[in-house]
Amino acid sequence: MKRYSTIMSVLLTLALPVAGTCADAPQAPEKAEKSKIETIKESVSKSGHMMMGGGAAPATDGAAAPPNLDPVGKVVETMNGGGYTYANIDSAGTKTWVAYPTLETKVGDTLSFKGCMPMGGFQSKALNRKFDNILFCNAPEIAGAKTASAKPAASQKKAPTGPIKVEKATGANAYTVEEIFSKRGSLNGKQVVVKGQVVKVASGIMGKNWIHIQDGTGNAKKKTNDLVVTTTEQAEEGDVITVSGTLAKDKDFGGGYKYTAIIEKGSVKK
Repeated sequence: MKRYSTIMSVLLTLALPVAGTCADAPQAPEKAEKSKIETIKESVSKSGHMMMGGGAAPATDGAAAPPNLDPVGKVVETMNGGGYTYANIDSAGTKTWVAYPTLETKVGDTLSFKGCMPMGGFQSKALNRKFDNILFCNAPEIAGAKTASAKPAASQKKAPTGPIKVEKATGANAYTVEEIFSKRGSLNGKQVVVKGQVVKVASGIMGKNWIHIQDGTGNAKKKTNDLVVTTTEQAEEGDVITVSGTLAKDKDFGGGYKYTAIIEKGSVKK
């Protein structure tokens, strides 16, 4: 009996490490799985960090795609009000509302626009209607129509193609285009004067003319070479003008359209 007890004790002693080893065995795959999960999480985290950086990334669900500022489409609905023609145009199944100075437009017309400006949450008092997203444009080209009847209200001069070099305006509040962008924080809400050459004009949008000027300063890649001025006065592409008005920084008109710097209520001197 004593010998039997001794044998059992020895067997139990030998069995315990084996049992311990067996009990731990399933944990190895769990650790491996945990390691895989951690690796995936780290990859996703790094991937997310990269997508948030300066490089372009695929659009995610819920992210608004940049608006097409040169839309082309067939009119499926149109109406006039407040000096504008409003048209809902269809392009490959995508519908877009556009507004432009009153022009005879029919359902079925194919319209093409250049250099429109997006607006989000626009309320038309004339139509008593709110547009979640709409593009304000110059008059369109209408397929099959005579060119003269479809010319936009904007100037018809060609934009300058050569290098632009315009002397800086004089006076205490005078700045170059580049200086406007670099000093926009301290100049926000203040009167400024800038001299430049008109490179683009969009007329009659929201009751204003939107004039783009350049003077040869700034950086095109950084978008600090082109300054927008809103005014009720006229100018044509190619004109060298001096504008004065109130500078606004980070002006957001909605619809994903934002100006780093813009001169508002501008006066134009040629």
